[in-house]
Amino acid sequence: MDFPENTAHDAPNLPVETPPAAPHEPILTLPPALTAYVLLLAIIHLRVLLPPAWEEWTIDVFGFIPKRYDTTLLDVTFPGGAGAKVWTFVTYSLLHANLTHLGFNVLWLLPFVIALARRFGALRFYLFLAVTAAAGALAHLITHEHAVAPMIGASASVSGAMAAALRFAFVQGSFLSFSRGDADAAAKVPALSLWRALRNGRVIAFVAVWFGINIIFGLGSIAIGTEGASVAWQAHIGGFVAGLLLFSLFDPVPRTNGHAATASSPDSMEPG
Repeated sequence: MDFPENTAHDAPNLPVETPPAAPHEPILTLPPALTAYVLLLAIIHLRVLLPPAWEEWTIDVFGFIPKRYDTTLLDVTFPGGAGAKVWTFVTYSLLHANLTHLGFNVLWLLPFVIALARRFGALRFYLFLAVTAAAGALAHLITHEHAVAPMIGASASVSGAMAAALRFAFVQGSFLSFSRGDADAAAKVPALSLWRALRNGRVIAFVAVWFGINIIFGLGSIAIGTEGASVAWQAHIGGFVAGLLLFSLFDPVPRTNGHAATASSPDSMEPG
């Protein structure tokens, strides 16, 4: 009697094909909106190649000068006229004293502003930078009402973006949590409410250190950039506070009660 052959043992051992893993974008890869912003800052900084008189005119027209808003001035005028009273609330943030000043602000973009640019998208991101720059200028105006020296630099915008990123930075799966996925997913986790963020220990610790550093810089008048130019720490604080408070107005990611209440410490649910 013939028996059927046992083909199971004779079949060749074929490798089991597994589906390709989804690509994971590195956390520090610059999104297009942020790349364009950094390039814009670099291109604008080429103004230092202009003749000294032209460069000074550029600073006077686009830098933020508190004295420009002094109502007691009768015969003194500043370049730019009435228009400069409006646009300099934002344009000052695109100017930098030198490469050290520019490089310092660009370095602060990592990793906080990268995540925020991914989360907001180009239009919201640029508008948010403009709003926090204006908030920084307003804080500087209030504290330096009669100052003639122009204020320049993106620090207020960067500070505002850092504060905004704190609203989701420590949430489970986000870019500063102990458990995260690819960069895009890490930037789009539901955010903490302002109340929960201000009760989170890691957020509080970061805010305390940030404020401490800025106050030390202000009290010590540490010069960054040109000689004798002290840090405009009040503008930093104005941008930071605006970014923390106004984040929800720009955030396109829906907030869910369960996930938004989760913070990493490490990646565990925080009570309350």
